Amino acid sequence: MVQSSQRIELGFIGIGRMGLPMTGRLIAAGHTVHVWDIASDRMVAAVKVGAKAAKDATEVADRAEIVFLCLTDGAAVEKVVFGSKGIALAHGPGKVVVDLSSIHPDSTRSMAARLKAANGMSWIDAPVSGGPKGAAEGTLAVMAGGQEVEIERIRPYVLAMGQRLTRMGDVGAGQTTKLCNQVIAACSMVVMAEATRLAVDAGIDATRLPEALAGGFADSIPLQLFVPRMAKGVYEPQIGPVSIILKDLDMIADVARTNGTPLPMAGLAAQMFRLLKAARGSQADVLEVYKLSEPRPY
Repeated sequence: MVQSSQRIELGFIGIGRMGLPMTGRLIAAGHTVHVWDIASDRMVAAVKVGAKAAKDATEVADRAEIVFLCLTDGAAVEKVVFGSKGIALAHGPGKVVVDLSSIHPDSTRSMAARLKAANGMSWIDAPVSGGPKGAAEGTLAVMAGGQEVEIERIRPYVLAMGQRLTRMGDVGAGQTTKLCNQVIAACSMVVMAEATRLAVDAGIDATRLPEALAGGFADSIPLQLFVPRMAKGVYEPQIGPVSIILKDLDMIADVARTNGTPLPMAGLAAQMFRLLKAARGSQADVLEVYKLSEPRPY
């Protein structure tokens, strides 16, 4: 774990499956972290690991120099930043918002400009990849957009939560990079589901595919983690609900349309996940895409 020699007041808003372990890692690195979440039970959990509770997002931003957000979508970010008790109402000059959420690049650029005009706070979009396991272990990959000087300012704190922080350009570039990540991740999950089903239907032990393919061209962290879960029907703890991957795939389609980029494989993956949502509901785990090919009695 990277530790910063400078101890400043940090804020964290959004204490969910990702936010709680990330907050815990900041506290373990010796930082004071002020937290807020709409759910009181999540606040209790954060306080138990050493966080300091705030009454709303405005208070978090008043107390902290750097405020991390880890929220479900752009609407949630908008509300936390510009709502009636939002970050935009805090004293902002010299402070920075670091948005770890995955939202549309255009929304990111718009909100960054609005916040700067409202109270002088800077904005860095820094979505992450690695899931709850990466958040707990501090192995997240973080892709960032923003001014270089601001990204270097937050680097020691981000590296308390992840293993890599890469500046990809100005504000919005981090979100665009995350969409590229999601193209690969979504398509990979659908392909792994097919390979797992082929193995099962052909009568071999699909749980041994990761062992057999380790070190080869098909090997990957998702292969090692996800194929055994698919084969065994293990979906807890959740990788994530299908509603989240569909949110990202819809953003991908919008950005691709704007730029004239053909994405046939991502489009097919989106339709597979829409089938999953229709069959099993919006909270179905993404790995349950494997279940779509289950034989059914007639």
